[in-house]
Amino acid sequence: MTIKFAHMIKATPLFPGYTDLKDLRLSDYPNLNEFIKTSPEWFHQNWTWASNFLEYIGRNKSTHTYVRFRNEIERFLLWTTLFHEKPIDQYRKSDILEYIDFCVDPPLNWIGDSPYDRFLHRGGEFVTNPKWRPFIQRAKKAATDKIIDKKKYKPSHETIMSYFVALSSFYGHLVDEDICMGNPVAPAKKDCRHLIKGVKKRTFDRLTDDQWRYVVRAAEELTDDDEKYERSLFIVITMKALFLRISELADNELRTPAMSHFWCDHDNNWWFEALGKGRKERQVTVPESYIPYLKRYRQWRGLTPLPNSGDHTILVEKFKGKGGLTTRQLSRLIQEVFDKAYQIMLIERSEDEARKLQEATTHFLRHTGASQEIERGRPLKDTSEDLGHANMATTDSIYSQTELKKRAESGKNRGI
Repeated sequence: MTIKFAHMIKATPLFPGYTDLKDLRLSDYPNLNEFIKTSPEWFHQNWTWASNFLEYIGRNKSTHTYVRFRNEIERFLLWTTLFHEKPIDQYRKSDILEYIDFCVDPPLNWIGDSPYDRFLHRGGEFVTNPKWRPFIQRAKKAATDKIIDKKKYKPSHETIMSYFVALSSFYGHLVDEDICMGNPVAPAKKDCRHLIKGVKKRTFDRLTDDQWRYVVRAAEELTDDDEKYERSLFIVITMKALFLRISELADNELRTPAMSHFWCDHDNNWWFEALGKGRKERQVTVPESYIPYLKRYRQWRGLTPLPNSGDHTILVEKFKGKGGLTTRQLSRLIQEVFDKAYQIMLIERSEDEARKLQEATTHFLRHTGASQEIERGRPLKDTSEDLGHANMATTDSIYSQTELKKRAESGKNRGI
């Protein structure tokens, strides 16, 4: 199929979530089954290889990693059969580079404005959701006009890097299984014209000290008006003070965070046991300044001031129904606090100072906490351990951003 007629080609999802993938029967997915049957004969084999790889990822990695890799492998396989028409075990560097070119400039009808479920359950079958698209272009959070122009779609440097990470892992698996003789992704990455060497992030995914103070104030004011926001205050403080990813506070199939995950050692030091990426547990130091917020939250819930090892109370409970909050529910509560902080700061300060709060995501809290630790001179190794980074190089990137911030401040005083 030529690129000339790309706008006429419709994409179909190839893989459900990990739980459904484990027991997938193609007869239950009529659209997917038909797509495989009408594709070249080699495609079913390629799809099976990819399914086996994704099952491995889902079994051994985090839910986030599975979703990220699933999205990329799915796009890759769709391109192989609908555009490139060549089995993946015959690929070389040039094929991978051609695929990246496609991802940088995909067909407009392959770009959506929101993530939709891949499949809809209808009459005992899973049918393709017509709203689903392989690529997503979201309007910026701070934009007043939420209409997007698909012609301006352009993946970020980080997004392109993620393409290579997923594909390299996939081909590494194929090599291990003696399906492919080599991995064509690494040499393609070296020659990719879309990657700029030495690129640095131009913005800091963190809040300033002033913005953070407004966030705390907003959460406290919401609580003064309605005590149900005690939960939101606790969530915001915990995410920032303990450097948590939102998935580490959410209820999921691996763990429901509980009060018993707080513990005190023989020297009266408090710790929090977090389950992070790659299903790795880590012990996060709990600062003394956090304890009053923990006590306040527990008092609101009718609990003793501090938890013990036998306190299996869910850390962040739903008001209705059983269990803890999902990542989506947590994000919504945090965003509500960000919105309140923005409104207060807009009135008292300026649009320029408040704007960052419109752009902020939940991950800003983790980065804000880590950046402040580094700025106060805490050893990089200690901060890295609390963050759960596999190596200090990742933490050092935060340190580098902090140094860049200082450099920018000093540069403002230059004369002409």
